Amino acid sequence: MTTKQSEYEQLFYNDGYQLGLQAAQNGYQEKDVFLAIKQMYEGIDQLIDSLQLMAQKQNSPIHCKRGCSFCCHQAVFANSYELHYLGNFIKKQFTAEQQKVVLEKAKKKNKTTETLDQQTLLNHKAPCPLLKNGSCSAYEARPMACRIYLSTQVSTCIDFFKNPANEDSFPALLEFPLMAGRMMNEGFMTAIREKGIEVAEFRMEEGLLHLMTSQVD
Repeated sequence: MTTKQSEYEQLFYNDGYQLGLQAAQNGYQEKDVFLAIKQMYEGIDQLIDSLQLMAQKQNSPIHCKRGCSFCCHQAVFANSYELHYLGNFIKKQFTAEQQKVVLEKAKKKNKTTETLDQQTLLNHKAPCPLLKNGSCSAYEARPMACRIYLSTQVSTCIDFFKNPANEDSFPALLEFPLMAGRMMNEGFMTAIREKGIEVAEFRMEEGLLHLMTSQVD
């Protein structure tokens, strides 16, 4: 490693890798997987808390806050193990009626997004099936992609929301948490794949649809 950035990448990758090994240590049992994912999320959340505190001290606070949901209308991707963790949370915390509402929203959004090419999908705006009254109804179990998406200028999020096809319009996101979360996930995936565990990536609505349909069946 020759740069400071690459040293950080290796650090977060190694953290994710060790957690992946922990998840697979006893044959990839659900309790081990969920504990490892919980620890990974806690690690990235602590990092983000520190970044937010630092930003406030430098008079450049992060604009993300409860009730601001512009990012909850764009494409979100999650790995199969993240969706397993999310699905367990929904199963335990949501009533049968709440689960039915989420499932119907997932079906509706997936019907549209499954036909879109990659670029059109990235520009498509529609609420996440878990969005309720401007907030995530499964916030504690949200996937990594949602945790590391931090904007320093809400005006850029609004502009991207309203004008997604404008190539000059994109949110002013903090790069460090994006890198940290991505590398932790890559390390985690590598470790469990080395143990023979398959990992797939899904659109949020697609993953929720598969997961909740299988739970009903």
